[in-house]
Amino acid sequence: MTAITDEERSAARKGRNHRIATAACWLAVAPAAAWAALRLAGSDRGPLVQAVAFTPYVAAGSLLPLVLALALRRWAAAVVAALTALALIGAVAPRAVAAPQPAAGGPTLRLLTANLLKGSADPARLIDLVRTQRVDVLTVQEFTPEIAAELDRLGLAALLPHRVLNPEVGTTGSGLYARFPLDEGGFRRNRGFGFTQAYGTLAVPGAPPVRVESAHPAAPYAVNVVPDWRTDLRGQPPATPRGRLSILAGDFNATLDHAPLRNLIDTGYADAADAAGAGLAGTWGPYDGDPIPPVTIDHVLVDRRIAVRAVKVRPVPGSDHRAVLAELRLPAAL
Repeated sequence: MTAITDEERSAARKGRNHRIATAACWLAVAPAAAWAALRLAGSDRGPLVQAVAFTPYVAAGSLLPLVLALALRRWAAAVVAALTALALIGAVAPRAVAAPQPAAGGPTLRLLTANLLKGSADPARLIDLVRTQRVDVLTVQEFTPEIAAELDRLGLAALLPHRVLNPEVGTTGSGLYARFPLDEGGFRRNRGFGFTQAYGTLAVPGAPPVRVESAHPAAPYAVNVVPDWRTDLRGQPPATPRGRLSILAGDFNATLDHAPLRNLIDTGYADAADAAGAGLAGTWGPYDGDPIPPVTIDHVLVDRRIAVRAVKVRPVPGSDHRAVLAELRLPAAL
């Protein structure tokens, strides 16, 4: 038998280490690359729906496999990692950059939307936000008879006297309050979980009529209810770019990484937070103690003829959501 030399042992060891390092690079690159492919293809189906909501975190983490591949000089893996990072960061990063706005010359409208978590949100905090932020329109979800009565007891009727309300026990109630008159008001019930959506047409002096609706599609909390989620998102009123101005504000149970929400926006809406460069601010997750990274599922969708001046999120104790405050500039009345 021929004895194995030290040089041969060293070469074998180097070859084995090289293969291990190469495999480690590809194992690090593959999950993010698959995620990017699914996100770009709009393949949010079944169990992937919940996962897609965390795409901004994956986008940030996609730089780590690139650094690893470059450090180990695995150039093929580095190219795939770079393309993956570009795809994911390219999809997410624009939300942190304010977009050009239309030249709307009408009055300012300040809109607040809040999910009240079965009426357990702090009504005094909500009243304080309406008063201190000079809110003109308030949309609420998970709106119960108890919190409706408490809000009026604390003075909401004086601040926002016009309303279309459908309070219900549990999670299905909805409400729309306004400083200005509301016409053509009512509510509709989504097919999925039966969440209701209050709506009305707002008459703001100096601006065209604006239809406002408190949005609340079904939540995709399990695989078997994803069809309800998709049905409710498809059932949201599309924008009418050549017709009446429209605003949808509420808990959409979807992020900008979900294809059904992007499809709705593509009818002629703009996501106000995205337009203002605040699109990465979390609105749901850890606010009632659950160890879930924040995700952005509450939105104010506005007709693209409406200018977005600013968007902020505000905590509401007692709710697992943060409220979204949007300052808008409406077109001038003709």
